[in-house]
Amino acid sequence: MNLYIHLETVARELDSKLLLAIIGASRGHEVIISNLETISKGLEKNLLNPGIVHTKSLTPSRVKIKKHKEIINKGCKITSMDEEGGLVDYGYDRMAVSRYGEKTLKQASAVFTWGPEDYKSLKKYYPNYRSKFHMTGSSRVDLWGPKFLSYWEKKNKKLNKPFLLIPSNFGAGLAVLSLYERIKVRKVGEYFDRFPSLKKTFIKRESEQFKLIAYFLEAIEHLSNKNKNYHIILRPHPAESVETWKILLDQYPNVSVIRDDGVSSWIKDAFAILHNGCTTALEASLFKKPIITYTPFKAEFPRKLANDLGQKVTSLDELKKKIDGIFLDLKKTKKQKKVNKSLPKILQKKLFIDEKEIAALKMLKVWESIGSEKLSKSNNWFLFKSRLRLVKIFRMRNLFLSNPKNFKFPPFEREKVLTKIYELIKILKIKEELNCEFLSDRTLLIKKK
Repeated sequence: MNLYIHLETVARELDSKLLLAIIGASRGHEVIISNLETISKGLEKNLLNPGIVHTKSLTPSRVKIKKHKEIINKGCKITSMDEEGGLVDYGYDRMAVSRYGEKTLKQASAVFTWGPEDYKSLKKYYPNYRSKFHMTGSSRVDLWGPKFLSYWEKKNKKLNKPFLLIPSNFGAGLAVLSLYERIKVRKVGEYFDRFPSLKKTFIKRESEQFKLIAYFLEAIEHLSNKNKNYHIILRPHPAESVETWKILLDQYPNVSVIRDDGVSSWIKDAFAILHNGCTTALEASLFKKPIITYTPFKAEFPRKLANDLGQKVTSLDELKKKIDGIFLDLKKTKKQKKVNKSLPKILQKKLFIDEKEIAALKMLKVWESIGSEKLSKSNNWFLFKSRLRLVKIFRMRNLFLSNPKNFKFPPFEREKVLTKIYELIKILKIKEELNCEFLSDRTLLIKKK
């Protein structure tokens, strides 16, 4: 069967979608990981035969509905798991009405959920499509478990000091896209049409995030000046500008701004996590890492669940004392705690984890249950690859490089991706020989040899 997996944000999704692709290929399917533009253009030009197109959301905008209709008219089936997840707040009702709609659910053949909360909420709001919802859990969460602990090892050899990880999720003035561009994204996605009050809320939230940035910069300065025993790693969100963060922090020699690789490798090696409202706290809780939530003021728009996972502190002196205590405890024990085998109680509604079968395999089985002979016709990969090369040459000649602002999906780092694939094959104990080929700088094909 042909499986076309949409990858939007490399830093967030690459590892989990490699996991899906490798398991799919080992079961005899031919799998592409690429951006939606490449997949949809390949189908439009009849360079790709019908298959299952797995996308990252079902937001009911006219643009998305039109795109899905074109894909379905080519004989494909659409499935989805919302990569936003709604993980940082309690409840899923807001996400259920903003990220899904009757029209996009009608177009989808299957929808995968992270856990009991989104599964129940979607069934409540869209009872006509309840048979399409599958509580598989997420392949991203698979990689947070003990089985994949070795996958994240030996990633940060260059650091010769213990480090405190600060994952950023602030946006606002740190975002790569301007305020105008972010407002336009919401306008095109018709969020303002569906939720008229969102404009006012959006501006208020932006203002609050600016304030939070200022407090965190002050906290980083305080910790940096008072400490010489450990390093501080600031990891920007995929939508934030690394360059802006570096300018803000370049005067502190024991602070580094790094966004290399998946965040899980940094969580595993950090002695503690300092955050406010970041999904990283969920991963860190499974890695049994000490989590500190810095809440220097009462926020109107707090990300409650993520913040409740940490030990809350409200002042600079309290923050330093808390981190110093964790650091000293670590030096005494000289051991990192292992990944948690059980799900923390606060996350049991959010995440479904089946210790007997990983989510990626559950998703593959659903795809196989809705598959057909029509979706399994082999592609001419040489022809498709040649077309992608021509497109690249045409764009370069016209000085129109493919999406110059595609900060979410930079070109694949080929050696790094192949290393990841090898590690996953080894962990999964896959015996089948797989062929991995880069059809372009943003399109990867994985299939049996």
